[in-house]
Amino acid sequence: MRCWMTVALALSVAPCALHAQGFPSKPVRIVVGFPPGGPSDIVARLLAQQLTERLGRSVIVENRPGATGTIGAEAVARAPADGHSLYLASQTTHATAPYMYANVGYDPVRDFATITLAMQNPLLGVVHPSTGIDSVKSLIAVARARPGQLNFATGGQGSSPHMSVELLKSMGKIDMVPVHYKGDGAAIPEVVGGQVHMMFSSISAWLPYVQAGRVRGIAVTGAKRSTIAPQFPTVAESGLPGFEVVTWFGILAPAGTPREIVGRLHEELVKILAVGAVKEQASKLGMEIVGSSPEAYATFLRAENEKWGKMVKDLKLRAN
Repeated sequence: MRCWMTVALALSVAPCALHAQGFPSKPVRIVVGFPPGGPSDIVARLLAQQLTERLGRSVIVENRPGATGTIGAEAVARAPADGHSLYLASQTTHATAPYMYANVGYDPVRDFATITLAMQNPLLGVVHPSTGIDSVKSLIAVARARPGQLNFATGGQGSSPHMSVELLKSMGKIDMVPVHYKGDGAAIPEVVGGQVHMMFSSISAWLPYVQAGRVRGIAVTGAKRSTIAPQFPTVAESGLPGFEVVTWFGILAPAGTPREIVGRLHEELVKILAVGAVKEQASKLGMEIVGSSPEAYATFLRAENEKWGKMVKDLKLRAN
């Protein structure tokens, strides 16, 4: 009996082992749910270039924009679970958008296998100098004195710039009005020009304007100060303990992808994230390398869904 059990176990494990040994058997694609040129696209192409060399097969980036990144995510969720279709996930696609649409066609947690949380990017909050605001405390004071009169720019409903200020509003007990744009690139000039009072967005995008005196940086949204802009305090140390928002980028595969393939991809990606040129490029973009384990990423992903899913529901946000 024991002998038969051993044989049965070996037979059950064999298909996974064979899958792993033959992987990759064709080009691998990393799907990005946004147009070329944005942060998700830049991170995906940085990883794809290095992954091509390490896997010995072409790794291509496939842009499938639309519906706040959910079209591309659904395509990967429905793809064969063989490691050849991956998704470059973010807070937007896997923690806010799924709760803004009536049906995105996938569950952001159950329908994916986590590989690694690759990078995260704390945001920098800036205000136009004409506001007279110079800190988070003064922002809250002005907003409380003028409820509903201050506005803030976002890169779109449910985006990190949007949700970060919604969290600030909730924790600071203030009322500010969102002004939504189609992407951060369209929103930033409006803040620089003074048409909108403030915004949270990428540190690297804001630094040139801060250095030129065209906007005033007040705080970063991470749990600790940024290594590329340590002069700015965190929102948490500026009077709102526990405040933390990061734009993150992780690699997912369809649920059911064999553990051996997940392990291979994780191993290669962690090595890539340790490459000096990759770390340097990430730093220029204001991003911090993470390279978490699949298990740690799964825990993080569940926590992000609980945090932002609840906020989306509380705010009754709905996709336009």
